Amino acid sequence: MSNQILAGKTGLIFGVANKRSIAWAIAQAWKEAGANLIFNYQGARVKEDVEELAATFGEDTIVAPCDVTSDEEIRSFFDMVKTKTDTVDMMLHSVAFAPREALAGRFSETSREAFKLSLDVSAYSLVALARETAPLMTNGGSIVAMTYYGAEKVLPNYNVMGVAKAALESSTRYLAADLGPDNIRVNCISAGPTNTLAARGISGFGGMLGHVREKAPLEWTGKADDLAGTGLYLASDMSAKMTGQVLYVDGGYQILGM
Repeated sequence: MSNQILAGKTGLIFGVANKRSIAWAIAQAWKEAGANLIFNYQGARVKEDVEELAATFGEDTIVAPCDVTSDEEIRSFFDMVKTKTDTVDMMLHSVAFAPREALAGRFSETSREAFKLSLDVSAYSLVALARETAPLMTNGGSIVAMTYYGAEKVLPNYNVMGVAKAALESSTRYLAADLGPDNIRVNCISAGPTNTLAARGISGFGGMLGHVREKAPLEWTGKADDLAGTGLYLASDMSAKMTGQVLYVDGGYQILGM
């Protein structure tokens, strides 16, 4: 990309799991636009994949552990960030989890523990990460979170994750109001069904993707690359006066009634 609209800026990327991750697609767009990036990994299971991907940006690209359910690990991650940079300009939150058994069957059977864990990882983590990121955004900044249509409409087997995404979207609005005086923007991208590691944990995901492919006004491929441009827009000064919004990138599926 010839237009280095993020040149000299530093971004934090939370949520890369592998090369199909939405977070990875957006990270590539940010890097191509000139940004310096710091990555987290959540657990040893994805450590090697994240390190291998980040190394394609240069062997000195920083990758560090950060379990977003642990305030101690979050503080440790940001203590490390402060040793590498004085300022942060953008942060991507692409983190979500619900136990597999909570993503099938009846929503009313969701256990208390599954509910608490899903809301903690998928929604509260945005608040926790924003709290640590905001003091480093001394020149203002942009926080971008990933959501899904299941936050506002009932979708088969999405269950507690829909509730968690609704909490994430509401948290985005409250954070936007809270951090606006510091010139920090907080927005969501609501992606169409995307073929990621997390999505494949939802029972019947293939049918959901096929339905949107068939019905959406614009072609929907289910590839993470389709989200990269919007992620770049929200990180850049082109979205300087936009905050608290949910942007639908789903081929237009969200506009349909029947």
